[in-house]
Amino acid sequence: MQRIPFDVEAYVQRVRSSPCFICEVAASPGSDGWHEVVADTENDIAFLCKYPTLLGHVLVAPKIHHEHVVGDLAEDAYLQLMALVYRVARAVEATVEVERTYLLSLGSQQGNSHVHWHISPLPPGVPYHEQQFHALMAENGVLAWTPEQASALARLLRAALVN
Repeated sequence: MQRIPFDVEAYVQRVRSSPCFICEVAASPGSDGWHEVVADTENDIAFLCKYPTLLGHVLVAPKIHHEHVVGDLAEDAYLQLMALVYRVARAVEATVEVERTYLLSLGSQQGNSHVHWHISPLPPGVPYHEQQFHALMAENGVLAWTPEQASALARLLRAALVN
């Protein structure tokens, strides 16, 4: 899938000056047409990334706003969240071609502070110099896709989660 340029500076400004987008998705799942929900449990939610660099990029987060990945979660809540990360990653691997699956917890107290995990599937055949951090960086462009494509992929991922 083709990548298109991404305005990183505008994105940084938006996440640093806007309410928490993960809290918004958790409060109103699927309402924006981009953050298609893949899994929704009592405490956690998984949804497609609005600005993916890799097809099948999913975010998994607790519904309650926590900011420290281990310090703010009790062990059972952390393990429950990680179980969802695992299940969703398996669904991603069953749905899109994957050479390697990257799992990362990113964010900052200065922006995107809500604890979340990225599930980013690297497709086969990507040259080594375009893998790892290079493949994940929006500075190298994001996928050119539509809400309709996101919806279709989310349906496939939800079906894979059931199996």
